[in-house]
Amino acid sequence: MSPLIHHISSDDILPTSSDVVIIGGGIVGASAAYFLARRGLSVALVEKGYVGCEQSSRNWGWCRRQNRDERELPLANLALRLWEELTVEIGHDLGFRRCGLLYATADPKQLSEWERWREVARRFDVKTRMLTASEAAAAVPAAGGRKWLGGVRAVDDGKAEPWLAAPRIAEGARKHGATIHQNCAARGLDITNGQVSGVVTEKGLIRTNRVLCAAGAWASAFLRMHAVSLPQASVRQTALRTGPAPDFGGAIYTSDCALTRRIDGSYTIAVSGRATLELTPQSIRYARPFLPMFLKRRKAVEIGIGRSFFQGPETLGRWRFDKPTPFERIRVLDPAPDIRMTATIMARIKALLPAVAEAGVVSAWGGYVDSTPDAIPAISPVDSIGGVFVAAGCSGHGFGAGPGIGHLAADLVAGDTAIVDPTPFRLSRFRDRSKIEVGAI
Repeated sequence: MSPLIHHISSDDILPTSSDVVIIGGGIVGASAAYFLARRGLSVALVEKGYVGCEQSSRNWGWCRRQNRDERELPLANLALRLWEELTVEIGHDLGFRRCGLLYATADPKQLSEWERWREVARRFDVKTRMLTASEAAAAVPAAGGRKWLGGVRAVDDGKAEPWLAAPRIAEGARKHGATIHQNCAARGLDITNGQVSGVVTEKGLIRTNRVLCAAGAWASAFLRMHAVSLPQASVRQTALRTGPAPDFGGAIYTSDCALTRRIDGSYTIAVSGRATLELTPQSIRYARPFLPMFLKRRKAVEIGIGRSFFQGPETLGRWRFDKPTPFERIRVLDPAPDIRMTATIMARIKALLPAVAEAGVVSAWGGYVDSTPDAIPAISPVDSIGGVFVAAGCSGHGFGAGPGIGHLAADLVAGDTAIVDPTPFRLSRFRDRSKIEVGAI
């Protein structure tokens, strides 16, 4: 079952030309469209399904810096500021609240990792405070005799609403002149002498000399058609939403499960770090660069095989641009929730916070988190094709950092000074023998 989403209208007429074409209407594509259109550039945002339909509406909604890899922290700091600014500029609530994030654990190893991260927090001016066992118990009052060893409070971090954010930011881009084209798959690029000259869509050609691929889990497959390698693997996760329940805090992480309270009083609940890596032709192709990540996280990731081997963004095959493509055959990547995981989530929340469990399950869904070998996104020019850029591989961090990623991508596309150093996010790191260090989840 798909999660809740705020649907927006499409523009009726596909432009014959545009300064920039953005492929993908998730939080990153919508944010990039906003920041480019605000600069006065003509922007066409094309989305094979509808804006926000895939992982941008299926995540927890956390906007965090706590426990992030330090390479991402400049982006995360930027994103938190932009969430507040966008709410004011667009004039519509994105659900962003600096509610603070609460973490509690019974695992001494995890607690020591949080303690060590405080040095990173100091360097990047992140306000965070360790909690004693009694403080953690007061902040996260677990039922059933659950005892916490301690925790951490990320004071200024927060949350936003996945069902609202990408659509409303896209509408903000439209107010600045961007056009939005849903149910309009980009089939491929028109390239002239090594330079992009257009985007072939199912509804016609858009002439352009600048393209941003922000296609999420589909980015690697799209770029591969043009001999561009983006190592990308998608892991399947499950989440559910309850009915309205008592307020136990805006966003809570525990070693049992994680909860986010939505603005309507319901909760999104999931189990952190638990996912299924489905064997696909693409995952086999990039098995070597992903091996360090798999070894680091093998206890939290199950290996499976399913329909994604034969259909979806990670299968084999090429396509013609004058006939329907895989992007049209799967308008929305909407995997079924894992029934066993749904049962596990409910059992854990019943033991932890029975009042939330009593609210019942309103919906449950699956989603694919597109990851890179180092769990750091690629936000970069594509060196082999002039005028083509990529912003994908967000590795489960894309929603909260989305406005920051979109702003940085817009800087690169527009040729402006980058708002943060883009070096850690260069696509070339996967082929220039750079040391690939696996980042934080």
